[in-house]
Amino acid sequence: MSASGTKTKRDFLKLSDFSRDELFRLLDRATELAKLRREDRSPRTLTGKTVALVFEKASTRTRLSFEAAVSELGGHPMNVDTQTSQMSRGEPLADTARVVSRYAHAVLFRTFSSERLHTFANAATSPVINGLSDDAHPIQLLADVQTLREHFGSVEGRLVSFVGDGSSNMARSFLEAASLFGFKLRLVCPEAFSPPAAEVDAAITTIERDPKAAARGADVVVTDVWTSMGQEKEVAERLRAFAGFTVDATMMRTAKPEAVVLHCLPAHRGEEITADVLDGPQSLVWDEAENRMHTAKALLEALIIA
Repeated sequence: MSASGTKTKRDFLKLSDFSRDELFRLLDRATELAKLRREDRSPRTLTGKTVALVFEKASTRTRLSFEAAVSELGGHPMNVDTQTSQMSRGEPLADTARVVSRYAHAVLFRTFSSERLHTFANAATSPVINGLSDDAHPIQLLADVQTLREHFGSVEGRLVSFVGDGSSNMARSFLEAASLFGFKLRLVCPEAFSPPAAEVDAAITTIERDPKAAARGADVVVTDVWTSMGQEKEVAERLRAFAGFTVDATMMRTAKPEAVVLHCLPAHRGEEITADVLDGPQSLVWDEAENRMHTAKALLEALIIA
């Protein structure tokens, strides 16, 4: 059993856990929920529901967006982190998942390896959402695509250039998103930081090594930090490897005049992106951050009450 009773549970561990049509319907709902919030008419679709937010990694946007999403829909968010739970004292992950499922109608889990994510999801009896893992960040891609759809009207056929670590969870989620949402992807990264070959669809993705070609003709330029959580000992090595890959005004001049910039945040101004670009007129990063909340609402509705 779980807090959601006998209903068959469904997880969201990667984008392709939903069909293309389901993803577009979810984003349509997110846009509708954003409009309702602006009108102070947010529905109370999660009244009486509890959502557990379990964190093994630090978080700002994921934690706050899901807390706000659950609360504004009438539910109750419960925060659990490693330091203040029995997880820090060695309780088996599967045991935590089983117990949390008895209390919560859905669980967000932010962790390190894919193995830990799947261990948790397999033991849980309530729906599990991947709040970030080493190889995927699907909830961020929902917000990214919602932002682009709202700005351009459609993402289909657009050229998206991801500049930076091609082996990162963000790059790999963009690889998955390209085929699902119908945009073309250019991945610009050093060879040593390439994604797994099996995840690259040559029909819709090109890989470039020269950062001078990174933004050429692009509709969207995306970047992320060069050193992610858990890679802190690699800072010096990564700074050397990504020299020249900074998204700056010079790079953006080669993109289309109407091109926009995305960054999932937090940003290291002066490393992967310059301050004038991040804070400039082409940046959609603040809309992107807000859309984390709207897409969280739509996802929770889909998993809990659909």
